Amino acid sequence: MPEIPKAYEPQSVEEKWYQYWLEQKCFVAVAHSRKRAYSIVIPPPNVTGMLTLGHVLNNTIQDILARAARMKGHEVLWLPGTDHAGIATQTVVERDLRKEGLMKHREDLGREKFLEKVWAWKEKHGGIIIQQLKKLGASCDWTRERFTMDAEYSRCVQRVFVELYNKGLIYRGKRMVNWDPAARTALSDEEVEMVEEQGHLWHLKYPLVGEDGFVVVATTRPETMLGDEAVAVHPGDTRYENLHGKKVMLPLVNKPIPIIVDELVDPKFGTGSVKVTPAHDPADYEMGLRHHLPLTVVIAPDGSMTATAGEAFEGLDRMKARNAVVEKLEALGLVLKVEKYVHRVGYSERSHVPIEPYLSEQWFLRYPAVDKAVAAVETGQIKFHPERWSKTYLHWMVNIKDWCISRQLWWGHRVPGWGKDGETRCQIESPGDGWQQDPDVLDTWFSSWLWPFATMGWPEKTETLQKFYPTTDLVTGPDIIFFWVARMIMAGFEFTGVEPFRNVYFTGLIRDKQGRKMSKSLGNSPDPLDLVARYGADALRFGVMRSAPLGQDVLYDEQQVELGRNFCNKLWNACRFRQLHPGEVQGEIDPRLLTIDDRWILLQLDAAIREMDAAFAGYKFSDATGTLYRFFWSEYCDWYVEAAKAVLQGNDAARRGNTLAVIDFVLSHVLRLFHPFLPFITEELWHGMGYAKDMPQDQGGKTIMFAPWPKALDEDFKSLYGLAEETLATIAGRQKLVIEIRNIRAQYKIPANKKFNIVYHAPADIDPEEKRVIELLAGAESIAHRTAYEPAKGEPVVHPDFGGKFFIPLAGLVDAQAEKGRLAKELQKVEAEIQKGEAKLANPNFADKAPPEVLREHRQRLADWQAKRAQLRVALAELD
Repeated sequence: MPEIPKAYEPQSVEEKWYQYWLEQKCFVAVAHSRKRAYSIVIPPPNVTGMLTLGHVLNNTIQDILARAARMKGHEVLWLPGTDHAGIATQTVVERDLRKEGLMKHREDLGREKFLEKVWAWKEKHGGIIIQQLKKLGASCDWTRERFTMDAEYSRCVQRVFVELYNKGLIYRGKRMVNWDPAARTALSDEEVEMVEEQGHLWHLKYPLVGEDGFVVVATTRPETMLGDEAVAVHPGDTRYENLHGKKVMLPLVNKPIPIIVDELVDPKFGTGSVKVTPAHDPADYEMGLRHHLPLTVVIAPDGSMTATAGEAFEGLDRMKARNAVVEKLEALGLVLKVEKYVHRVGYSERSHVPIEPYLSEQWFLRYPAVDKAVAAVETGQIKFHPERWSKTYLHWMVNIKDWCISRQLWWGHRVPGWGKDGETRCQIESPGDGWQQDPDVLDTWFSSWLWPFATMGWPEKTETLQKFYPTTDLVTGPDIIFFWVARMIMAGFEFTGVEPFRNVYFTGLIRDKQGRKMSKSLGNSPDPLDLVARYGADALRFGVMRSAPLGQDVLYDEQQVELGRNFCNKLWNACRFRQLHPGEVQGEIDPRLLTIDDRWILLQLDAAIREMDAAFAGYKFSDATGTLYRFFWSEYCDWYVEAAKAVLQGNDAARRGNTLAVIDFVLSHVLRLFHPFLPFITEELWHGMGYAKDMPQDQGGKTIMFAPWPKALDEDFKSLYGLAEETLATIAGRQKLVIEIRNIRAQYKIPANKKFNIVYHAPADIDPEEKRVIELLAGAESIAHRTAYEPAKGEPVVHPDFGGKFFIPLAGLVDAQAEKGRLAKELQKVEAEIQKGEAKLANPNFADKAPPEVLREHRQRLADWQAKRAQLRVALAELD
């Protein structure tokens, strides 16, 4: 086998193998393959996007699933692509063009030229995140990369729109919508993020018409009072019975408006009487319709005040108008009081400004296939991991509202609606001369809800669609369960007749170790490519996955990535250790020559494979990495390899060759188990160890990617090689003995490089081979057998489970006086901690007020210190 270099250099290895995989078309899915299909579509990142740790988590999970499926014999399609991201992309391009002085608003350029600029921007910047995903090792079929504005994909979107329109599910209507004043477009309810804010509640006095007195209304938005058309009270509110049917004078506007009665009013809010602005509040709009009130628009689409708001306010930004209105009302003595008030304010998820309820003509969709989409999750036809998200999904599906699908943008799929002389037609091509196409585009999600099948050639029955659809898994975040997951399920049933995927894995959110969301403003969001450059892609993947329990938020700590790098180095060095011992690669294992340690590690390998299979079945990837870490680092490296040195350093060539065969057997399985998680280093070692050379080209000879996934050891294998469960108990007993001896070394501060002698006091001696293994593991010079032995005073002793006693003579190892001084000093510190803990718990100001869990923690801490004190006292007594 070729010699593995001394140090692992991830950068050169990663670049070499990724290029090799691309050249060998290892990621390309073959639609006419006879293998079972496995497919997964990438949640298309925004074309404006840059790689984040969230992308690392999501795409590493997808890559793990795809690579494991290839090894299990599936024909795998992991289909990549990007989303045109209507609002986000248009916002970025508009900002850049304004910086360049090419426009103040997109209208300055006109639609055609503006779109040329967007396409030019996309060609220049749109592929950045794809290249970044390749750095991570993503094994996507890049020959099938899709973009939601590709010509074929756009045709699918238009076709779906026309079909739903012809079914009566898409309609145009004037409704109160969520309006983004920054992007100047409508938003769906799901694109509005509710944020709790500290605001104010203004109590305003509206004078009664024709009599003395006022009606006091409470509002959080005084600027909208310029568009008030009524004051409303609840019919059961006796405080206002005498005012029913009367009028008040609207301040500043000097217009009489009626006092109406409506059950929508909450008598407990504010004063129980509310101002009604039908054009600027959803609830007020409903009351306005019932009471036939005018719709007076005082806030324009850009968030400024209209001419209807009055000369003093026209053109002011809505927030500045709020202050101006309050100032004028205060000058008139019409502000009764102002209270601090915490309330939830809707913000645009895209532009992060407060949304404006706005009356606008838009296109709406009545969702199709709702019953089938509900039943699919209820019956388990589509499984959610973790399952708890099915409740969230079903709650939304039961309370579903029509979807506002039109957006007042230019970048996106243009609505295939045409108008002429008051007539509207819906079709992909123009009906002819004089017909004007609707200027709106469709919500970005209206294209991405078709992603699983539109990317595979639908509506044509392509080979790809027939082979790989429905897809197997979807990996996404729970924050888009409504935006995307639910809509894809409905679209799948509506247009293909089947579910679009069978499993949905919901990742957690990545937070810093203080539990805060990652953000540039907090400075707690590292650049993943910087981490790849410093630690390697495998280290980043393993570090993130090790701290990502099923569906729970991930507390990111760079130490996990360092641990990933250390783990890669450990794997590298373990393989180099094998190469330092010449011998046939993957030789045949002779059952007659197996040591108890050989049998033990084979049993542990079997357990690890079974745990890995269970973890994959349950989508518990952190459990899988935990199993890999425990088996390889602890069981294989710390215990087996150290024990195997007894054979490898011995003179029995046959035994040595057999142990090397066991090592090769285990390492070849380990590399395959690791490959989905650590693709680069495992590929390098697979070839470097010579494991690829005897494998068929399509089963690991060309790449570990197609090497068979390890199978658990069956009963015939265990019987042939004498793998009995009693072995586990025997080795566990020995490990317990070694750990106790190591603890004594640590307790007496005996340096790790200093050998010591052990006396074994028992009627019969230990087997010589077993004795040599214990010496190696415990770091002992020798173990001398004695049938009679008188230990020195205070000499440490270990009582193993298999009989006899192990004594460790300290003469020459420990300076008794120095050790007594050290223990006395440590005891003094412990006594101080105990006094401090006892005083705190005796203090009623703490004991009576601290939460129960805090009290429990302090009591446990005190008990730990008291136990430590007892140990130190015993140790001191033994040295006297």
